[in-house]
Amino acid sequence: MSSNDRRAGLPVRVLMVSLHTSPLLTPGTGDAGGLNVYVLQTALHLARRGVAVDVATRATAPEEVGTVRPAPGVEVHHLPAGPLAPVPKQDLSAHVDAFAEELAPLRARVAADGGVVHSHYWLSGAAALRAAELTAVERRPPLVHTMHTMARVKNQRLAQGERPEPAARVRGEDELVTRADLLVVNTADERDALVALHGADPGRVRIVPPGVDLETFRPGPQESARAELGLPAEALLLLFVGRIQPLKAPDVLLRAAGELVRRDPQLRNRLLVSVLGGPSGSGLARPRALAALAEEEGLGGVVRFGETLPRAELARWYRAADLLVVPSHHESFGLVAIEALASGTPVVAARVGGLPHAVGEVGVLVDGHDPHDWADALAAALARLEVEGARWPARAVEHAQGFSWERTVDGLLDVYRTAASARHHPDHPLPDHPLPDHPLPDRLP
Repeated sequence: MSSNDRRAGLPVRVLMVSLHTSPLLTPGTGDAGGLNVYVLQTALHLARRGVAVDVATRATAPEEVGTVRPAPGVEVHHLPAGPLAPVPKQDLSAHVDAFAEELAPLRARVAADGGVVHSHYWLSGAAALRAAELTAVERRPPLVHTMHTMARVKNQRLAQGERPEPAARVRGEDELVTRADLLVVNTADERDALVALHGADPGRVRIVPPGVDLETFRPGPQESARAELGLPAEALLLLFVGRIQPLKAPDVLLRAAGELVRRDPQLRNRLLVSVLGGPSGSGLARPRALAALAEEEGLGGVVRFGETLPRAELARWYRAADLLVVPSHHESFGLVAIEALASGTPVVAARVGGLPHAVGEVGVLVDGHDPHDWADALAAALARLEVEGARWPARAVEHAQGFSWERTVDGLLDVYRTAASARHHPDHPLPDHPLPDHPLPDRLP
Protein backbone atom coordinates (compact mmCIF):
# COMPACT_ATOMS: atom_id res chain seq x y z
CA MET A 1 0.00 0.00 0.00
CA SER A 2 1.31 3.41 -0.91
CA SER A 3 2.06 6.14 1.62
CA ASN A 4 -0.77 8.13 0.07
CA ASP A 5 -3.20 5.35 0.94
CA ARG A 6 -1.91 5.28 4.50
CA ARG A 7 -2.38 9.01 4.81
CA ALA A 8 -5.92 8.53 3.53
CA GLY A 9 -6.57 6.34 6.55
CA LEU A 10 -6.93 2.99 4.81
CA PRO A 11 -6.12 -0.03 7.00
CA VAL A 12 -2.95 -1.99 6.36
CA ARG A 13 -4.61 -5.20 7.60
CA VAL A 14 -8.16 -6.51 8.02
CA LEU A 15 -9.12 -9.53 10.09
CA MET A 16 -12.32 -11.12 8.80
CA VAL A 17 -14.04 -13.58 11.11
CA SER A 18 -16.28 -16.32 9.71
CA LEU A 19 -16.51 -18.84 12.51
CA HIS A 20 -19.23 -21.18 11.26
CA THR A 21 -18.22 -21.64 7.62
CA SER A 22 -15.05 -21.33 5.58
CA PRO A 23 -15.05 -18.98 2.59
CA LEU A 24 -13.22 -21.73 0.69
CA LEU A 25 -16.29 -24.01 0.72
CA THR A 26 -18.46 -24.26 -2.39
CA PRO A 27 -21.78 -22.51 -1.76
CA GLY A 28 -25.01 -24.48 -1.97
CA THR A 29 -24.80 -27.14 0.72
CA GLY A 30 -24.39 -27.34 4.48
CA ASP A 31 -23.89 -23.83 5.86
CA ALA A 32 -22.15 -22.54 2.73
CA GLY A 33 -23.99 -19.84 0.82
CA GLY A 34 -23.86 -16.18 -0.06
CA LEU A 35 -21.85 -15.33 3.07
CA ASN A 36 -19.01 -17.57 1.86
CA VAL A 37 -18.96 -15.82 -1.52
CA TYR A 38 -19.07 -12.40 0.16
CA VAL A 39 -16.15 -13.09 2.50
CA LEU A 40 -13.92 -14.65 -0.15
CA GLN A 41 -14.59 -12.06 -2.84
CA THR A 42 -14.16 -9.06 -0.56
CA ALA A 43 -10.96 -10.56 0.85
CA LEU A 44 -9.53 -11.11 -2.65
CA HIS A 45 -10.44 -7.62 -3.81
CA LEU A 46 -9.12 -5.96 -0.65
CA ALA A 47 -5.82 -7.75 -1.16
CA ARG A 48 -5.66 -6.39 -4.71
CA ARG A 49 -5.91 -2.92 -3.18
CA GLY A 50 -2.85 -3.66 -1.03
CA VAL A 51 -4.72 -4.51 2.19
CA ALA A 52 -3.48 -7.67 3.93
CA VAL A 53 -6.43 -9.88 4.86
CA ASP A 54 -6.58 -12.61 7.50
CA VAL A 55 -9.71 -14.76 7.51
CA ALA A 56 -10.40 -16.81 10.63
CA THR A 57 -12.72 -19.81 10.46
CA ARG A 58 -13.23 -23.00 12.47
CA ALA A 59 -11.43 -26.16 11.40
CA THR A 60 -13.80 -29.09 10.85
CA ALA A 61 -11.17 -31.82 10.34
CA PRO A 62 -7.64 -32.46 11.71
CA GLU A 63 -6.04 -31.94 8.31
CA GLU A 64 -7.66 -28.50 8.00
CA VAL A 65 -5.88 -26.96 10.98
CA GLY A 66 -3.46 -24.34 9.70
CA THR A 67 -3.29 -21.60 7.10
CA VAL A 68 -4.24 -21.61 3.43
CA ARG A 69 -3.24 -18.80 1.04
CA PRO A 70 -5.79 -18.67 -1.78
CA ALA A 71 -4.19 -15.54 -3.27
CA PRO A 72 -1.36 -13.11 -2.54
CA GLY A 73 -2.24 -11.04 0.50
CA VAL A 74 -5.00 -13.38 1.76
CA GLU A 75 -4.51 -15.96 4.52
CA VAL A 76 -7.34 -18.23 5.66
CA HIS A 77 -6.67 -19.58 9.14
CA HIS A 78 -8.56 -22.74 10.12
CA LEU A 79 -8.55 -22.62 13.92
CA PRO A 80 -9.18 -25.59 16.23
CA ALA A 81 -12.20 -24.95 18.44
CA GLY A 82 -14.32 -27.79 19.71
CA PRO A 83 -14.32 -31.12 17.86
CA LEU A 84 -12.35 -31.31 14.64
CA ALA A 85 -15.50 -32.37 12.84
CA PRO A 86 -18.60 -30.69 11.43
CA VAL A 87 -20.86 -29.26 14.13
CA PRO A 88 -24.46 -28.13 13.47
CA LYS A 89 -24.61 -24.35 13.36
CA GLN A 90 -27.14 -24.26 16.18
CA ASP A 91 -24.60 -26.00 18.46
CA LEU A 92 -21.60 -23.81 17.66
CA SER A 93 -22.28 -21.25 20.37
CA ALA A 94 -20.79 -23.73 22.84
CA HIS A 95 -17.43 -23.34 21.08
CA VAL A 96 -17.30 -19.56 20.76
CA ASP A 97 -14.98 -19.14 23.76
CA ALA A 98 -12.54 -21.77 22.45
CA PHE A 99 -12.54 -20.11 19.04
CA ALA A 100 -11.99 -16.70 20.67
CA GLU A 101 -8.86 -17.98 22.41
CA GLU A 102 -7.43 -19.07 19.07
CA LEU A 103 -8.57 -15.81 17.48
CA ALA A 104 -6.91 -13.57 20.07
CA PRO A 105 -3.36 -13.68 18.56
CA LEU A 106 -4.72 -12.74 15.13
CA ARG A 107 -6.62 -9.88 16.71
CA ALA A 108 -3.41 -8.73 18.43
CA ARG A 109 -1.62 -8.73 15.09
CA VAL A 110 -4.27 -6.64 13.39
CA ALA A 111 -4.21 -4.28 16.37
CA ALA A 112 -0.43 -3.87 16.06
CA ASP A 113 -0.88 -2.99 12.38
CA GLY A 114 -3.58 -0.43 13.12
CA GLY A 115 -6.14 -2.52 11.26
CA VAL A 116 -9.80 -3.43 11.53
CA VAL A 117 -11.75 -6.52 12.58
CA HIS A 118 -14.76 -7.37 10.40
CA SER A 119 -16.99 -10.17 11.69
CA HIS A 120 -19.63 -11.96 9.64
CA TYR A 121 -22.75 -13.51 11.26
CA TRP A 122 -23.54 -13.31 14.94
CA LEU A 123 -21.34 -16.24 16.06
CA SER A 124 -18.31 -14.54 14.54
CA GLY A 125 -19.21 -11.26 16.17
CA ALA A 126 -19.59 -12.95 19.55
CA ALA A 127 -16.15 -14.53 19.14
CA ALA A 128 -14.62 -11.18 18.16
CA LEU A 129 -16.05 -9.53 21.25
CA ARG A 130 -14.79 -12.36 23.45
CA ALA A 131 -11.31 -12.21 21.86
CA ALA A 132 -11.20 -8.50 22.71
CA GLU A 133 -11.65 -9.41 26.37
CA LEU A 134 -8.78 -11.90 26.18
CA THR A 135 -6.17 -9.58 24.66
CA ALA A 136 -4.70 -6.45 26.17
CA VAL A 137 -3.40 -4.24 23.38
CA GLU A 138 -2.37 -0.62 23.42
CA ARG A 139 -4.63 0.24 20.50
CA ARG A 140 -7.94 -1.60 20.25
CA PRO A 141 -8.88 -2.33 16.64
CA PRO A 142 -12.39 -1.23 15.71
CA LEU A 143 -15.01 -3.92 15.16
CA VAL A 144 -17.15 -3.77 12.03
CA HIS A 145 -19.95 -6.33 11.92
CA THR A 146 -22.21 -7.66 9.16
CA MET A 147 -25.23 -9.66 10.32
CA HIS A 148 -26.01 -11.29 6.94
CA THR A 149 -29.25 -12.52 8.52
CA MET A 150 -31.04 -11.46 11.69
CA ALA A 151 -32.86 -13.79 14.07
CA ARG A 152 -35.81 -11.49 14.66
CA VAL A 153 -36.33 -11.06 10.92
CA LYS A 154 -36.07 -14.80 10.25
CA ASN A 155 -38.50 -15.59 13.06
CA GLN A 156 -41.05 -13.30 11.46
CA ARG A 157 -40.84 -15.23 8.18
CA LEU A 158 -40.43 -18.87 9.19
CA ALA A 159 -41.26 -21.49 6.60
CA GLN A 160 -43.43 -24.40 7.66
CA GLY A 161 -41.28 -26.86 9.59
CA GLU A 162 -38.56 -24.36 10.42
CA ARG A 163 -37.52 -23.90 14.03
CA PRO A 164 -37.39 -20.35 15.44
CA GLU A 165 -33.93 -18.92 16.01
CA PRO A 166 -32.98 -19.25 19.70
CA ALA A 167 -33.14 -16.48 22.26
CA ALA A 168 -29.35 -16.73 22.72
CA ARG A 169 -28.85 -15.59 19.15
CA VAL A 170 -31.24 -12.67 19.60
CA ARG A 171 -29.32 -11.57 22.69
CA GLY A 172 -26.01 -11.97 20.85
CA GLU A 173 -27.19 -9.78 18.00
CA ASP A 174 -28.47 -7.18 20.46
CA GLU A 175 -25.01 -7.07 22.06
CA LEU A 176 -23.32 -6.65 18.69
CA VAL A 177 -25.61 -3.78 17.78
CA THR A 178 -24.54 -2.08 21.00
CA ARG A 179 -20.82 -2.85 20.98
CA ALA A 180 -19.70 -2.93 17.33
CA ASP A 181 -18.19 0.31 16.09
CA LEU A 182 -20.03 0.15 12.77
CA LEU A 183 -22.63 -2.21 11.29
CA VAL A 184 -22.70 -3.02 7.57
CA VAL A 185 -25.96 -3.96 5.84
CA ASN A 186 -26.90 -4.78 2.25
CA THR A 187 -29.95 -2.55 1.82
CA ALA A 188 -31.87 0.31 3.37
CA ASP A 189 -34.59 -2.17 4.39
CA GLU A 190 -32.03 -4.16 6.36
CA ARG A 191 -30.83 -0.95 8.03
CA ASP A 192 -34.41 -0.11 8.95
CA ALA A 193 -34.88 -3.58 10.45
CA LEU A 194 -31.74 -3.14 12.58
CA VAL A 195 -33.05 0.18 13.85
CA ALA A 196 -36.62 -0.98 14.45
CA LEU A 197 -35.96 -4.46 15.84
CA HIS A 198 -32.62 -3.96 17.61
CA GLY A 199 -32.62 -0.24 18.43
CA ALA A 200 -29.47 0.33 16.34
CA ASP A 201 -28.10 3.85 16.06
CA PRO A 202 -28.68 4.82 12.39
CA GLY A 203 -25.44 6.79 12.44
CA ARG A 204 -23.50 3.59 12.96
CA VAL A 205 -25.15 1.59 10.18
CA ARG A 206 -23.58 1.65 6.72
CA ILE A 207 -25.24 0.42 3.52
CA VAL A 208 -22.81 -1.45 1.25
CA PRO A 209 -24.50 -3.73 -1.32
CA PRO A 210 -22.78 -6.99 -2.27
CA GLY A 211 -21.33 -7.49 -5.71
CA VAL A 212 -21.08 -10.12 -8.41
CA ASP A 213 -18.09 -11.59 -10.21
CA LEU A 214 -18.73 -10.05 -13.62
CA GLU A 215 -15.87 -12.00 -15.18
CA THR A 216 -17.31 -15.39 -14.24
CA PHE A 217 -21.00 -14.54 -14.55
CA ARG A 218 -21.43 -13.08 -18.01
CA PRO A 219 -23.88 -13.59 -20.86
CA GLY A 220 -23.32 -16.14 -23.58
CA PRO A 221 -25.24 -18.21 -26.14
CA GLN A 222 -27.91 -20.31 -24.45
CA GLU A 223 -27.68 -23.01 -27.12
CA SER A 224 -23.94 -23.45 -26.50
CA ALA A 225 -24.42 -23.73 -22.74
CA ARG A 226 -27.13 -26.34 -23.20
CA ALA A 227 -25.05 -28.34 -25.63
CA GLU A 228 -22.14 -28.38 -23.16
CA LEU A 229 -24.46 -29.55 -20.36
CA GLY A 230 -26.26 -32.11 -22.49
CA LEU A 231 -29.62 -30.35 -22.14
CA PRO A 232 -32.39 -30.31 -24.78
CA ALA A 233 -32.13 -27.26 -27.00
CA GLU A 234 -35.91 -26.64 -26.97
CA ALA A 235 -36.50 -27.16 -23.24
CA LEU A 236 -38.17 -24.57 -21.03
CA LEU A 237 -35.60 -24.64 -18.23
CA LEU A 238 -36.50 -23.36 -14.76
CA LEU A 239 -33.45 -23.28 -12.47
CA PHE A 240 -33.20 -23.29 -8.66
CA VAL A 241 -29.78 -22.71 -7.06
CA GLY A 242 -29.31 -22.89 -3.30
CA ARG A 243 -29.37 -24.96 -0.18
CA ILE A 244 -32.20 -27.49 0.08
CA GLN A 245 -34.07 -26.36 3.17
CA PRO A 246 -37.55 -24.95 3.91
CA LEU A 247 -36.22 -21.38 4.16
CA LYS A 248 -35.18 -21.45 0.48
CA ALA A 249 -38.58 -22.91 -0.52
CA PRO A 250 -37.62 -25.14 -3.47
CA ASP A 251 -40.90 -26.96 -2.76
CA VAL A 252 -42.77 -23.86 -3.98
CA LEU A 253 -41.08 -24.18 -7.37
CA LEU A 254 -41.94 -27.88 -7.65
CA ARG A 255 -45.57 -27.33 -6.68
CA ALA A 256 -45.83 -24.46 -9.17
CA ALA A 257 -44.28 -26.63 -11.90
CA GLY A 258 -46.78 -29.36 -11.10
CA GLU A 259 -49.59 -26.82 -11.47
CA LEU A 260 -48.22 -25.68 -14.84
CA VAL A 261 -48.23 -29.25 -16.15
CA ARG A 262 -51.75 -29.87 -14.86
CA ARG A 263 -52.95 -26.77 -16.69
CA ASP A 264 -51.18 -27.76 -19.90
CA PRO A 265 -50.25 -31.47 -20.06
CA GLN A 266 -48.38 -30.86 -23.34
CA LEU A 267 -45.91 -28.73 -21.37
CA ARG A 268 -44.43 -31.93 -19.93
CA ASN A 269 -42.71 -32.49 -23.28
CA ARG A 270 -40.66 -29.29 -22.91
CA LEU A 271 -40.55 -28.31 -19.23
CA LEU A 272 -37.36 -29.03 -17.31
CA VAL A 273 -36.84 -28.06 -13.68
CA SER A 274 -33.25 -28.24 -12.42
CA VAL A 275 -32.52 -28.02 -8.69
CA LEU A 276 -28.85 -27.46 -7.85
CA GLY A 277 -27.82 -27.67 -4.21
CA GLY A 278 -27.49 -29.91 -1.20
CA PRO A 279 -29.53 -30.36 1.98
CA SER A 280 -28.93 -27.90 4.79
CA GLY A 281 -30.40 -26.92 8.15
CA SER A 282 -33.75 -28.55 8.82
CA GLY A 283 -33.58 -30.00 5.30
CA LEU A 284 -31.04 -32.52 6.59
CA ALA A 285 -33.80 -34.28 8.53
CA ARG A 286 -35.62 -35.21 5.29
CA PRO A 287 -33.03 -35.32 2.52
CA ARG A 288 -35.35 -37.16 0.11
CA ALA A 289 -38.41 -34.99 0.73
CA LEU A 290 -37.98 -32.88 -2.40
CA ALA A 291 -37.58 -35.91 -4.66
CA ALA A 292 -40.70 -37.40 -3.10
CA LEU A 293 -42.57 -34.15 -3.74
CA ALA A 294 -41.54 -34.23 -7.41
CA GLU A 295 -43.09 -37.68 -7.77
CA GLU A 296 -46.18 -36.58 -5.85
CA GLU A 297 -46.60 -33.68 -8.29
CA GLY A 298 -46.29 -36.01 -11.25
CA LEU A 299 -42.99 -34.48 -12.34
CA GLY A 300 -41.04 -37.67 -12.93
CA GLY A 301 -38.61 -36.95 -15.74
CA VAL A 302 -39.28 -33.20 -15.48
CA VAL A 303 -37.24 -32.45 -12.34
CA ARG A 304 -33.51 -33.07 -12.22
CA PHE A 305 -31.47 -32.78 -9.03
CA GLY A 306 -27.80 -31.84 -8.99
CA GLU A 307 -25.12 -31.17 -6.42
CA THR A 308 -23.33 -27.90 -5.73
CA LEU A 309 -21.04 -26.80 -8.54
CA PRO A 310 -17.87 -24.75 -8.98
CA ARG A 311 -18.58 -21.16 -9.95
CA ALA A 312 -17.60 -21.52 -13.62
CA GLU A 313 -19.89 -24.53 -14.02
CA LEU A 314 -22.71 -22.73 -12.24
CA ALA A 315 -22.34 -19.81 -14.65
CA ARG A 316 -22.91 -22.24 -17.52
CA TRP A 317 -26.16 -23.40 -15.90
CA TYR A 318 -27.33 -19.80 -15.53
CA ARG A 319 -26.69 -19.19 -19.22
CA ALA A 320 -28.55 -22.38 -20.12
CA ALA A 321 -31.67 -21.51 -18.10
CA ASP A 322 -34.71 -19.58 -19.25
CA LEU A 323 -35.48 -18.36 -15.73
CA LEU A 324 -33.86 -18.50 -12.31
CA VAL A 325 -36.51 -19.04 -9.63
CA VAL A 326 -35.83 -17.74 -6.09
CA PRO A 327 -38.91 -18.51 -3.93
CA SER A 328 -37.17 -18.02 -0.55
CA HIS A 329 -39.08 -17.04 2.56
CA HIS A 330 -36.23 -14.64 3.37
CA GLU A 331 -32.97 -13.46 1.79
CA SER A 332 -30.81 -10.68 3.16
CA PHE A 333 -29.88 -9.94 -0.46
CA GLY A 334 -29.90 -12.91 -2.84
CA LEU A 335 -26.54 -13.20 -4.60
CA VAL A 336 -27.79 -15.98 -6.88
CA ALA A 337 -30.28 -13.51 -8.37
CA ILE A 338 -27.53 -11.05 -9.33
CA GLU A 339 -25.35 -13.87 -10.66
CA ALA A 340 -28.18 -15.03 -12.93
CA LEU A 341 -28.95 -11.51 -14.14
CA ALA A 342 -25.28 -10.94 -14.94
CA SER A 343 -25.41 -14.15 -16.99
CA GLY A 344 -28.38 -12.83 -18.98
CA THR A 345 -31.02 -14.95 -17.23
CA PRO A 346 -34.18 -13.22 -15.98
CA VAL A 347 -35.24 -13.89 -12.39
CA VAL A 348 -38.59 -14.68 -10.79
CA ALA A 349 -38.22 -14.09 -7.05
CA ALA A 350 -40.21 -13.74 -3.85
CA ARG A 351 -40.85 -10.19 -2.72
CA VAL A 352 -38.92 -10.66 0.52
CA GLY A 353 -35.80 -9.26 2.19
CA GLY A 354 -33.23 -7.89 -0.20
CA LEU A 355 -34.55 -9.63 -3.32
CA PRO A 356 -36.53 -6.60 -4.57
CA HIS A 357 -33.30 -4.60 -4.44
CA ALA A 358 -31.26 -7.34 -6.10
CA VAL A 359 -33.57 -7.91 -9.06
CA GLY A 360 -34.79 -4.32 -9.38
CA GLU A 361 -37.34 -3.67 -12.09
CA VAL A 362 -35.84 -6.21 -14.50
CA GLY A 363 -37.06 -9.15 -12.43
CA VAL A 364 -40.49 -10.53 -11.59
CA LEU A 365 -41.49 -10.36 -7.93
CA VAL A 366 -44.16 -12.63 -6.44
CA ASP A 367 -46.07 -11.87 -3.26
CA GLY A 368 -46.49 -14.82 -0.92
CA HIS A 369 -45.75 -18.48 -1.59
CA ASP A 370 -48.98 -19.85 -3.01
CA PRO A 371 -48.00 -22.34 -5.77
CA HIS A 372 -50.92 -21.14 -7.95
CA ASP A 373 -49.59 -17.57 -7.82
CA TRP A 374 -46.12 -18.82 -8.67
CA ALA A 375 -47.48 -20.85 -11.57
CA ASP A 376 -49.17 -17.71 -12.88
CA ALA A 377 -45.93 -15.72 -12.55
CA LEU A 378 -43.81 -18.40 -14.24
CA ALA A 379 -46.25 -18.80 -17.11
CA ALA A 380 -46.34 -15.03 -17.63
CA ALA A 381 -42.53 -14.81 -17.50
CA LEU A 382 -42.09 -17.60 -20.06
CA ALA A 383 -44.63 -15.90 -22.33
CA ARG A 384 -42.79 -12.59 -21.90
CA LEU A 385 -39.54 -14.23 -23.01
CA GLU A 386 -41.26 -15.41 -26.17
CA VAL A 387 -42.45 -11.87 -26.92
CA GLU A 388 -39.38 -9.86 -25.90
CA GLY A 389 -36.72 -12.25 -27.12
CA ALA A 390 -33.22 -11.02 -26.28
CA ARG A 391 -34.37 -7.63 -24.97
CA TRP A 392 -35.24 -8.85 -21.47
CA PRO A 393 -31.96 -10.75 -20.93
CA ALA A 394 -30.06 -7.70 -22.20
CA ARG A 395 -31.75 -5.48 -19.65
CA ALA A 396 -30.94 -8.04 -16.96
CA VAL A 397 -27.24 -7.86 -17.84
CA GLU A 398 -27.33 -4.06 -17.86
CA HIS A 399 -28.87 -4.04 -14.39
CA ALA A 400 -26.27 -6.44 -13.01
CA GLN A 401 -23.42 -4.32 -14.34
CA GLY A 402 -24.21 -1.85 -11.55
CA PHE A 403 -23.07 -4.42 -8.99
CA SER A 404 -19.42 -5.37 -8.69
CA TRP A 405 -17.10 -6.48 -5.93
CA GLU A 406 -14.93 -3.46 -6.72
CA ARG A 407 -17.85 -1.20 -5.81
CA THR A 408 -18.50 -3.24 -2.66
CA VAL A 409 -14.88 -2.93 -1.58
CA ASP A 410 -14.98 0.82 -2.21
CA GLY A 411 -17.79 0.97 0.31
CA LEU A 412 -16.07 -1.30 2.82
CA LEU A 413 -12.86 0.72 2.67
CA ASP A 414 -14.85 3.85 3.47
CA VAL A 415 -16.37 2.02 6.44
CA TYR A 416 -12.99 0.80 7.64
CA ARG A 417 -11.46 4.25 7.23
CA THR A 418 -14.24 5.84 9.27
CA ALA A 419 -14.11 3.20 12.01
CA ALA A 420 -10.32 3.31 12.29
CA SER A 421 -10.18 7.09 12.32
CA ALA A 422 -12.73 7.33 15.11
CA ARG A 423 -11.10 4.56 17.14
CA HIS A 424 -7.60 6.02 16.84
CA HIS A 425 -8.69 9.59 17.50
CA PRO A 426 -11.00 9.48 20.53
CA ASP A 427 -11.43 13.23 20.37
CA HIS A 428 -13.26 12.72 17.06
CA PRO A 429 -15.87 10.02 17.79
CA LEU A 430 -18.21 8.53 15.24
CA PRO A 431 -20.88 11.07 14.30
CA ASP A 432 -24.42 10.82 15.58
CA HIS A 433 -25.79 11.36 12.06
CA PRO A 434 -25.52 8.91 9.14
CA LEU A 435 -22.45 9.15 6.96
CA PRO A 436 -22.72 8.88 3.15
CA ASP A 437 -23.79 5.40 2.05
CA HIS A 438 -22.86 3.43 -1.03
CA PRO A 439 -26.42 2.83 -2.23
CA LEU A 440 -27.73 0.37 -4.72
CA PRO A 441 -27.36 1.35 -8.39
CA ASP A 442 -30.12 3.36 -9.95
CA ARG A 443 -32.98 1.25 -11.21
CA LEU A 444 -33.46 0.83 -14.92
CA PRO A 445 -36.65 2.33 -16.36
